[in-house]
Amino acid sequence: MERSLDTQVSQAVDAWLRWLPRWEPATHRGRVAPCKRCFGSPVLSAAGLGSDVPHGVQHGLSTRMKTIIDHAVSEYTARNLPMLQTELDQQTARNRARSYRPHEGLEPEFEGLPLDPEPTPGAPFLFTISGLAEEANAEVPALPPLSERAKAALRQEVSLADDYANMVGREVCGILLRHRLRIQDAVAQYVEPQIAALLEDLSRSLDAPFDS
Repeated sequence: MERSLDTQVSQAVDAWLRWLPRWEPATHRGRVAPCKRCFGSPVLSAAGLGSDVPHGVQHGLSTRMKTIIDHAVSEYTARNLPMLQTELDQQTARNRARSYRPHEGLEPEFEGLPLDPEPTPGAPFLFTISGLAEEANAEVPALPPLSERAKAALRQEVSLADDYANMVGREVCGILLRHRLRIQDAVAQYVEPQIAALLEDLSRSLDAPFDS
């Protein structure tokens, strides 16, 4: 029997809480562009993870919620939107034909993040993972073109899928409100002490910049 949305969200939060004790602050340079998945996310707002929470902590939860929403939309599409389902099936087959698929099989904490680090000015990369993926994608034949009538019908089904995704997203946000306290308690226990330690180290460095 298919798990209820409430159960799926609860289990996803449980999985995120099991991962959170392993989180550590990133030591590499931050990115200039904000994460499109997390920036301004209503899911993170419902969970109580504001802008003061490190992005790595946010991303692991928002990705898990996105997976739940995507799964619900996939089931709705398979039942009700035959043209969109056919298009998605063709795209899936095309993706499987690629020789290099670095986006697949990632843990939720890394899914959707850029594949390559920010380049250092004056020191370009010899190659990039995203560049290799684009080369592999270019080798696969494009999907067959659609007629104008088919495009219009497909746009209508895409709009219905978007409406359904928004509806499920609102339900997920409502369910997350019930988990908000334990999410915030976990952040206070595992994240905030590490941030406080970093700030203390920074403060000592600024007070005595020439000490060994």
